Amino acid sequence: MTLPKTPSFRLDQKRALVAGASSGIGLACAVALGEAGAKVTLAARRVDALNTLVDKMNAAGMKADALPLDVSDIAGTRASVASHGPFDILVNSAGLARHSPALDTTEDDFDTVSDVNVKGAYFLTQAVVNGLVAAGKPGSLINISSQMAHVGGIDRAVYCATKHAVEGFTKSMAIEWGKAGIRINTISPTFILTDLTRPTFADPEKRAWIEDKIKLGRPGKVEDIMGGVVFLASEASAMVTGTSLLVDGGWTAE
Repeated sequence: MTLPKTPSFRLDQKRALVAGASSGIGLACAVALGEAGAKVTLAARRVDALNTLVDKMNAAGMKADALPLDVSDIAGTRASVASHGPFDILVNSAGLARHSPALDTTEDDFDTVSDVNVKGAYFLTQAVVNGLVAAGKPGSLINISSQMAHVGGIDRAVYCATKHAVEGFTKSMAIEWGKAGIRINTISPTFILTDLTRPTFADPEKRAWIEDKIKLGRPGKVEDIMGGVVFLASEASAMVTGTSLLVDGGWTAE
């Protein structure tokens, strides 16, 4: 008998677009894909930060370039992706949150968060797939969602709504594009320690609540996301589409 062979996790000859790549989870995903051999285009609004990171990645032996991008600008996103693609891999880590009690939600807060987390994510995904379909190529698309796409959270009604929406359109797109060999999934992290979340972790009461809910007893690190994104981008996950990889330390297990 012939023994089965593990599919490759390597991404050589693949082109990846990582939105929201200037810091945090997006940066970690860009590095993970670069280490796996992909040529990575780092996209975000902060051009200076992007250029610094591109220089560091290239100096470390990876292949990277920068693309200024604001995913809430739909026309600009479509034009940029069309002119720089096609991309074999998309990681959309662009997102924001404005937390407040539901009774205090303003229309501006709702629209601002939705425009990035839902509308921006939707049309960025569409733009990348348009390029893949035109080129007759398969691809792997990954939206960075949240554990809050699977549960509720105090003061997080708007954020939860947007991340639940991402899970919904991801499933529908997986059904639509599967026959073209285009896979789409989400990664749903728990609270990850980044510059943006440091104020939350600096509050002893909030940190205690988080660590009590995370069954592994610690907050997440960006490194906890890196293996998952390589898995979903690579042929190792060739039969995985329309689902969510929960990297939540057991938060949603109960």
